[in-house]
Amino acid sequence: MKYTGNLQKMKVQLQEPVRYQLQMNEGIVDMNELIGHPIHMAYSGQINCIVCGRKIKKAFGQGFCYPCFINAPENSECIIRPELCRAHEGIGRDPEWEKNNHLQPHTVYLALSSALKVGVTRDTQIPTRWIDQGAWKALTLAETPNRYLAGCIEVALKNHLSDKTHWQKMLKNILAEDTDLMEEKEKIKQLIPEEFQQYFHSSSEITEIHYPVQAYPTKVKSINLDKTPEFEGNLMGIKGQYLIFEDERVINLRKFSGYFVELSV
Repeated sequence: MKYTGNLQKMKVQLQEPVRYQLQMNEGIVDMNELIGHPIHMAYSGQINCIVCGRKIKKAFGQGFCYPCFINAPENSECIIRPELCRAHEGIGRDPEWEKNNHLQPHTVYLALSSALKVGVTRDTQIPTRWIDQGAWKALTLAETPNRYLAGCIEVALKNHLSDKTHWQKMLKNILAEDTDLMEEKEKIKQLIPEEFQQYFHSSSEITEIHYPVQAYPTKVKSINLDKTPEFEGNLMGIKGQYLIFEDERVINLRKFSGYFVELSV
């Protein structure tokens, strides 16, 4: 069967294992059902901006045309650096968008992949954010009423632990199995500045995540649609937003958001 459409981030559901779905023009593709089977993907050369839909020759960020990359609230600086958010002051590229997305409850979390990391996300994006990053365990560290405060806590902790995921180790399934999340949470609590201690979340609930992967690569070779517009292979699994193939090639579908492709399964 053939599906066509602009690539976008796969939708995820926390199940055993995680359930992945890809929206295409012909409908939703259940990606889990394709694992263990060959798939063929061909990029047409067309890219559409993920915000305004206009045809573009080159994407900026993950699927933006240049004007949207510069002006759209979906790509504002505080997306990457929450501490720069000014939604609480009524300031932003689009104050109404900021109100609906950043002037909302946010979570500061601890996530485990190959190492412990700290991160920030809107409450409604849990556990989606953890899954997209390929974490295998995660828990809530703090809850704040807006993005700015969550960003301030994250900044205070960056000197003590990473805010990045090592994507290659994540795809090789190298896990920090000796790390006790609750023990780390208690240690890190002491590192939160006094003015933010009121937002500490005492819950001991740990979310454990399992991914639909039959075999992990020992070496990781990334597929770049700009250089390899057509490829095929047996799909061995999905982790984060990556498809993993039997020849150790991987592709980050989110990276190529807006690319118009034909998917044959």
